[in-house]
Amino acid sequence: MTNQKGRRVRKGPYVKRRKDARTLAQIEQKFEALQERLNITFSNVELLKQAFTHSSFVNEQRESEGDNERLEFLGDAVLELTVSRYLFEHYPERSEGELTKLRAAIVCEPSLVQFANHYQFSDMILLGKGEELTGGRNRPALLADVFESFIGALYLDQGIEAAERFLAEAVFPKVATGFFEEQTDFKSQLQEAIQRVGLGVIEYEIIEERGPAHSREFISRVQVADELEGIGTGRSKKEAEQQAAKQALLELKKQF
Repeated sequence: MTNQKGRRVRKGPYVKRRKDARTLAQIEQKFEALQERLNITFSNVELLKQAFTHSSFVNEQRESEGDNERLEFLGDAVLELTVSRYLFEHYPERSEGELTKLRAAIVCEPSLVQFANHYQFSDMILLGKGEELTGGRNRPALLADVFESFIGALYLDQGIEAAERFLAEAVFPKVATGFFEEQTDFKSQLQEAIQRVGLGVIEYEIIEERGPAHSREFISRVQVADELEGIGTGRSKKEAEQQAAKQALLELKKQF
């Protein structure tokens, strides 16, 4: 900012406080709109905000209450329980192994990203400037974490029944249509496809690990001789390998 003589003038604390107040008001409006859109009213709105608060935002904003990492931990457990109960009650003919594979397909990172994107959760995330500039808002692992932390916040605020009601709208209808059946075991599908076309031996390799210990992300590569390759990411080595196999299957369909 410059004065009439063209000299630079430092912004005083009043200007900064006024800007911070506008930012806080905008955040409040965003979360009010989200509750209206989801038809969910939080008793403790601070919990809702925390669910969307990335650690990078907390590091830059001293007045922030805390990030969403602990809520993510809780939400992961709530998801496992509620999805397990749904599958147990609706698929009495399935074995334990079949239910485990189906649950893994529902709560894996790519699925959670789809759920988060459906509700436009990426627009709600509170990020630090550095994380924003590096594309963090659309990073799959971050979006999956936010969906879990939202479930954790909803559970704390309103109980397991509210979490189940939300999942009954967001997740369970897709399960009923068989959407996740095709995603249960890409590695087996790839193995069968490779045997049919006779390409050779399949090799999996973890080529990168990134992120903090509580929110690790793995990158896997699958190769079949020198003719086929697939890259996948996941929050476990098995999930990363499944996603790599999925990409390799897509490439195989193009070639044959």
